[in-house]
Formats: sequence, C-alpha cells, structure tokens
Amino acid sequence: MDLGKVFHALADDSRRRVVAELAADPEDRERACGSFDLPVKKATRTHHFRVLREAGLIIQRDHGNGSAVSLPRQDIERRLPGLLRLLSEELKAGGAAAD
Repeated sequence: MDLGKVFHALADDSRRRVVAELAADPEDRERACGSFDLPVKKATRTHHFRVLREAGLIIQRDHGNGSAVSLPRQDIERRLPGLLRLLSEELKAGGAAAD
C-alpha cells in the first residue's frame, strides 16, 4: 500500500465518501458499486473505483452486469491504524466526506 496513492485517492470527496461509508458499516458488508450516492457520471464513478482499488483501499468483485466493493479492513488497519475510524467520524460529523 503506497501512502502517496492512498492520500491521492482520499483527496477526492467522492472517493473518501465511498471508503467512509464502507468503514462505517459495523457488519463490514460488501456493497454494490451503484449503491453509493455519488453525483457523477458512470465513467467518472468507474474511474473513482479504479483509483481506490489501485490504492489498496477497496476490493472490487465483478458479478454479472455489475460490481461490488468491500474494504480490506484488516490490511488497512495494520498499515494505517486509525484511518478508517477517522473517515467514519468525518462521515458522521457531516464533514467533507458527507458533502
């Protein structure tokens, strides 16, 4: 996990929101890519998920005509302790990840 790629991925509000929403789920469920309320076109959404995947912040699984994502929570916590908690708190507080 390259720190520069992680910071680049999280610098965008939409991408940060995806990770924050996944991190805030106590059951650590996989979510369909289309379930995130992102105010962007499909091509941009695809780009955002690629950036997150390449940064190691999500795992993406293709199925049928869609995709689903989940967090590699243990890997993120081991390499960047506290990051997911910070993102969850930002989302709950209505910070930039909730914009």
